[in-house]
Amino acid sequence: MTQHTALPIGPAVLKELRDTDDGGATSTPYTDPEGGAPLRCCLRRSRAGERIALVTYAPLRRWAAETWARPGAYDEQGPVFIHAGECGGPAADRAGYPFAGAGALCTVRRYDSEGRIVGGRLLEIPEAADEAFDAAFAEAFTDPEVALVHVRAVEYGCFLFEVRR
Repeated sequence: MTQHTALPIGPAVLKELRDTDDGGATSTPYTDPEGGAPLRCCLRRSRAGERIALVTYAPLRRWAAETWARPGAYDEQGPVFIHAGECGGPAADRAGYPFAGAGALCTVRRYDSEGRIVGGRLLEIPEAADEAFDAAFAEAFTDPEVALVHVRAVEYGCFLFEVRR
């Protein structure tokens, strides 16, 4: 059992992204021929034949709009996969942290209440992925300034999921 909750992109934001993404582009859905794309709407990998879209997402900008934070230059945007149509979100019985393949590299980036980066670390995901993520998040939240943590893939810099205090 994980100690923190990995948050997907919320339904209202998904609806907006399916129309126009955070980079200003119109979404272009397609049928995934092979599966395996990391879906940020339901925090699982796509299955062959599912309709998905690759959109630009600015997670810190979206969070800042809710909290009145001012991330300034730390406002990043990047590509994420989502279902092309409405999605039920993560499965209720989902166990573990998403996209936690052993050997993968990710960054665990910490942000303060203003949206500024206040630290982070590189994590090579071990076989005991949940324990490693739990330790990384516990370490991050020992700093009282840390309001949220973003996990990003190193290879492409893609946002994977968020954990909040």
